[in-house]
Amino acid sequence: MYAVTVRDHLMIAHSFKGEIFGPAQRLHGATYVVDVEFRRTALDEHDLVVDIGRASEVLRAILAELNYRNLDEVAEFAGRNTTTEFLARVVFDRMAARIAVGALGPSARALHSLRVTLHESHVAWASYEATLVGIEPEAGPDADFGSGAEGG
Repeated sequence: MYAVTVRDHLMIAHSFKGEIFGPAQRLHGATYVVDVEFRRTALDEHDLVVDIGRASEVLRAILAELNYRNLDEVAEFAGRNTTTEFLARVVFDRMAARIAVGALGPSARALHSLRVTLHESHVAWASYEATLVGIEPEAGPDADFGSGAEGG
């Protein structure tokens, strides 16, 4: 399996509901280092997994939708705890939707799988990964947060 990873960062504010979160129930900020790993079993006709420049641009655009925002005020996240794990899935779904509509070029539609990792610190991070080939977007509360496109 071949893989290429691109990296960017994201700064948000949010709070959590539930005693399990202790002091994080209060409004606080977080800065995440975000890695998106693109995987495929064979290289494309240009011997690439994915165009790194395009992948970086698309990741930057996805993160710009959330950057410097108080996620408690984002309607599509109402009633949800925007944990690191939850946000990894949000970024995954948005990237998968962009891949499906060709934002990373036509050969990116042959990607096998994708992993999104949000590094909360140098000692803690969370990921979401799934296969892209032949997978339809899931329905339900975790699916397709505001991408406006079919993905997967």
